[in-house]
Amino acid sequence: MNVLTVSQVNTYIKALLDEIPPIKNIYISGEISNFKHYPSGHMYFTLKDSKSQLKCVMFSSDNYKLKFTAENGMSVICFGQIGVYERDGVYQLYVRDMQPKGIGSLTLAFEQLKEKLEKEGLFFEANKKPIPKYPKKIGVATSNMGAAVEDIKNILSRRFPLCEVVIVPTVVQGDNAAPDIVKSIRFLDSMGDIDTIIVGRGGGSIEDLWAFNTEEVARAVFSCKTPIISAVGHETDFTICDFVADLRAPTPSAAAELAVPDAQSEMLSIGNIRIALETSVNRLIEKNEEKLENIKTNSALSDISSFFDNLESGIANYSERLSISYKNILLKKENALSGAARALNALSPLEVLARGYSITRKNERVINSVNDIKLNDEVELVLSDGQAKAKISEVMINE
Repeated sequence: MNVLTVSQVNTYIKALLDEIPPIKNIYISGEISNFKHYPSGHMYFTLKDSKSQLKCVMFSSDNYKLKFTAENGMSVICFGQIGVYERDGVYQLYVRDMQPKGIGSLTLAFEQLKEKLEKEGLFFEANKKPIPKYPKKIGVATSNMGAAVEDIKNILSRRFPLCEVVIVPTVVQGDNAAPDIVKSIRFLDSMGDIDTIIVGRGGGSIEDLWAFNTEEVARAVFSCKTPIISAVGHETDFTICDFVADLRAPTPSAAAELAVPDAQSEMLSIGNIRIALETSVNRLIEKNEEKLENIKTNSALSDISSFFDNLESGIANYSERLSISYKNILLKKENALSGAARALNALSPLEVLARGYSITRKNERVINSVNDIKLNDEVELVLSDGQAKAKISEVMINE
């Protein structure tokens, strides 16, 4: 009689199952029940249908890649291998991957996180901060390459050139994108003098934009003290970041337009105010002149010339004060515009050259340090009225 131990039988059955190809890489659909996610990270659950059930385990080394949160009652498709847990003599499915049945994992993860954060109040309008109308400095967290950052820079400089722009190069796609976006937001927020932050990227697939659908990015945006404009993808793309941000822009270009006013429109508005003030003052003067004329013509005191002399003098003084006040308002507005124009002019490279400075270039690149040149290098000097060629005869480094 060949007598086997329990361990030997279980080991033998495990070896048999391990050698059956159809169950080494198998897809099984069913409904999750008895789901438990332990502190170790391992998941234990049962897959069931109307007639049977199958024990399953998904170790942390595999389930960390899941985009969605598994729950009891969820219909899923699991991929893995049938094996035997020798200690208990139980066969089970060792799950290596899991997908929700009938809906993509990313779509399900998006809806799960959206529902969770909405319940916590992260989307409430009452929590959203107003975007400053006239910002002095704007921070941009996006990739330093591509059309998105160029569009933002061009639109900001065209619409409101007095505003300073701080661009923080940020990874916006891939496994490292979410923590890098969080890092950039916190850095800009910590600067203290940033009025508005634009965070986003150009268009792409849901996988490309996924970093902006993560909980860590959502909570970083919500906790940021500086107002944030979310500008992710195209107009039809919506991310969790859009819902949490203080303002959602359909594109990065639109974010730049929403972040600053149009300087030309503002100047036109000032001009319209000037015309309106002038018209209002003139009408007030005319109205008082008509009132004076009526008094002189119809008043019982019309024969008392001194009365009218005093009244005319008072109106004249009132008119003069109005005129002076009006001129002071116009002068103040003109001084503000002149100051802005001087500030813009001072930023011009041509203005710097006109003051006697020059730009030194080597191979079409501006030289910023003596470390960029060496003896006998040929360089180009750009002056306000032309260019000159020169050769380096000596390089001296400041101690």
